[in-house]
Amino acid sequence: MQVSVESVGNLERRMSFSLPAERLDTHIGGRLRELSRTARIKGFRPGKVPAKVIEQRFGEQVRAEALDGLLRETFNNAVRDQELQLAGNPRIEKQGEGELDFVATFEVVPDFGDVDVAKLNVVRNTAEVSDADIDQMIDNLRMQRRTFQVVERGAKEGDRVSLETWSQAGDERMPAEGSEKGATLIGSGVMFGEIEQALIGLAKGDEKTVSVTFPADWRVPQLAGRQVDVHVKVTDVAESVLPEVDREFIRSFGVKSGDAEQFRSDIRSNLERELKGALMTRLRREVGEQLIAAYAHVEMPPRLVENEARVMVQQAAEQARRQGQNVQIPDNAHEGFLDAARKRVLVGLLVGEVARRNQLRLDPKRLNETLRLIASTYEEPEQVIELYRNDPQLMNSLQGRVMEEQVIDWIAERAQHTEQALSFQEAIRN
Repeated sequence: MQVSVESVGNLERRMSFSLPAERLDTHIGGRLRELSRTARIKGFRPGKVPAKVIEQRFGEQVRAEALDGLLRETFNNAVRDQELQLAGNPRIEKQGEGELDFVATFEVVPDFGDVDVAKLNVVRNTAEVSDADIDQMIDNLRMQRRTFQVVERGAKEGDRVSLETWSQAGDERMPAEGSEKGATLIGSGVMFGEIEQALIGLAKGDEKTVSVTFPADWRVPQLAGRQVDVHVKVTDVAESVLPEVDREFIRSFGVKSGDAEQFRSDIRSNLERELKGALMTRLRREVGEQLIAAYAHVEMPPRLVENEARVMVQQAAEQARRQGQNVQIPDNAHEGFLDAARKRVLVGLLVGEVARRNQLRLDPKRLNETLRLIASTYEEPEQVIELYRNDPQLMNSLQGRVMEEQVIDWIAERAQHTEQALSFQEAIRN
């Protein structure tokens, strides 16, 4: 097979190659003969379909599949023979008039030189789940299940206050007539802070006017940056009532026995799973920052960086849409993400390079442990495991994540590192 590779930039390459026609014909012929034995076509007995009919019915599809498979195989073999390390996916196109002549354009991994992870200084955080953390989680669960009971007294922190409001900003009244009805939990931050604090001490039927100046970026455009008189009238005050941690409460969280110790044990397991993920996120960020600082001078593949920046734009837009925002993405939006994309690409390529140079392989045990950890958060864990094992895309994504964590751990263990103890709450706070 004739292969030629030329440089069209510091990190971009163009490879010209041809597919072996004999192998293509052999593959197509073999597949068509296989179909002639198994295909069921009306008017013909199985295994007796004429070759011409098989060719007419399946020839185009078989040729396309064979061409695609042989194209990928030939390109991959050429990359291996030329000892190239690709960065990102290639763009492969036909070349000239020949049906079997192709040109592939791609970027390669830059030369990082000596990747000595022992020179890195990594802070590795540690933390444990304490009984106090479990108590705090139980309190949180009680708060989620709280009810409210109307009281005949002034409102205080933690009370739910139902109220009617209208505002006056200069000559403008909002709403123009009547008032807006709503409710807020004092201390929740749902309402503007000064207004919320002004509700403390007010009882049912009490009214008050609060003069406030809203910040320029306030979420209500009509009020942003303006001085406003807000009139409030309390229509109800209700205090929260927390449920007892009894058997019925415990059973409502899936502990069929209603046993308090089992409940605490399950909570501990959940918190430890959350903590493990949080500590890995911190370690990944710490190692990433050290790698970026050490190899910031290395040029990154520009097309790969741009593609990553565009992915980051889409991710940011999707997050904004989930928050109810109407998002319009300009054509050059990715330019604001190029620096962050470059850092992400640098870390990704370095992690891959460390794995390659040190012949690190995915640990099946770690993969299974991670899969079971993910599955344990669902009601039917075995179904989730089966879903992953039957979905190549899901499994490939999981394998990539586990392999990255494996390499990050490997780097951290060999780097100069210090341990920093955190509380559970500190550790899970990103």
